[in-house]
Amino acid sequence: MESISLLLGEALSPYQVTLTTSGVQGECLVTVKNPAGAIVVEREVDQAQLTDKRALVDVVDCLHRDLMIAEGRLEPSVIAALRNAALTRPIARA
Repeated sequence: MESISLLLGEALSPYQVTLTTSGVQGECLVTVKNPAGAIVVEREVDQAQLTDKRALVDVVDCLHRDLMIAEGRLEPSVIAALRNAALTRPIARA
């Protein structure tokens, strides 16, 4: 689990990442702090997500998104609009 914590720290640099066991069914609490030490994001994830490469990439992507929202660099309404646009866009056929 320590190597996963280091990988998360590298992926989310300059933020400080702490990974702790938090549940009876293998949940882990991911705490992300800004360089000043203030908690910016806390998320509980299933430990299986941290051991599967694809799932780990998804966790990192979600944490990046959550950090952007927490810092005001991305509005939740923008996310909803982008998601809606992707769903309603016609599929190009060759």
